[in-house]
Amino acid sequence: MKLSWSHAVLNVKDEDKILDFYTGILGFTVSDRGQLAENAPDIIFMSQDPEEHHQLAVLVKREDEGPSNSLNHMAFRVESFDDVKTLNSKLTSAGVDILPISHGNTLSLYFSDPEGNGLEVFWDTPWHVSQPSGIVWDPSLDQEQALAWVEETFGNRPSFRKREDADGDFVNRR
Repeated sequence: MKLSWSHAVLNVKDEDKILDFYTGILGFTVSDRGQLAENAPDIIFMSQDPEEHHQLAVLVKREDEGPSNSLNHMAFRVESFDDVKTLNSKLTSAGVDILPISHGNTLSLYFSDPEGNGLEVFWDTPWHVSQPSGIVWDPSLDQEQALAWVEETFGNRPSFRKREDADGDFVNRR
């Protein structure tokens, strides 16, 4: 059996802040919404993919204070380095704290939504690097500079090689 990722559902407190963040900053569209059952909270479905009814849903039912502590983070892949740069600008403009980390195989931005749920948005580099590995990178670099930095920073590691030459090195490790 092969599982493929479908969606995540978050319990949230503040519907307006959450929708502003996920639709305004991250670019999701509300695809559906409604009450789960009589006297139950609304569930709000969101997606960026027209082929997926929802990639993320939120239930406005969270009652605890402070950030959620059962989820470390959700990660989203983007297609281009420019997508990372654009998001970095949007997050910075919105006053969101960002931790830019490169894992060698990615250039990532780590941040939290308004209720403290951890998020990562990343772009794949052309290299494989054994994990765990993470070093802060400078998101003001352009793509050529960032890739040169990754190669210089991670290139001396034994596992560093072109992704197509990794030949499944990252699969079936226990």
